[in-house]
Amino acid sequence: MRLTEFWDRMDRHLGPAYSRTWAETQSLPELDGRTVQEAFAAGEHAKTVWRAVWAHLQLPPRDR
Repeated sequence: MRLTEFWDRMDRHLGPAYSRTWAETQSLPELDGRTVQEAFAAGEHAKTVWRAVWAHLQLPPRDR
């Protein structure tokens, strides 16, 4: 997954105005307590981060 696809999915589920803020402020247990932005800064792959977001938000299986 590319970062552009990741952000497209984030925008679709959280809205373009909120997705970046959410990614900077929400600590996810699935990412060892890091935010999305912290996980990316640490070198995590977009697919790994998306799966953590997907699980945290309890999105439907079709969106995995």
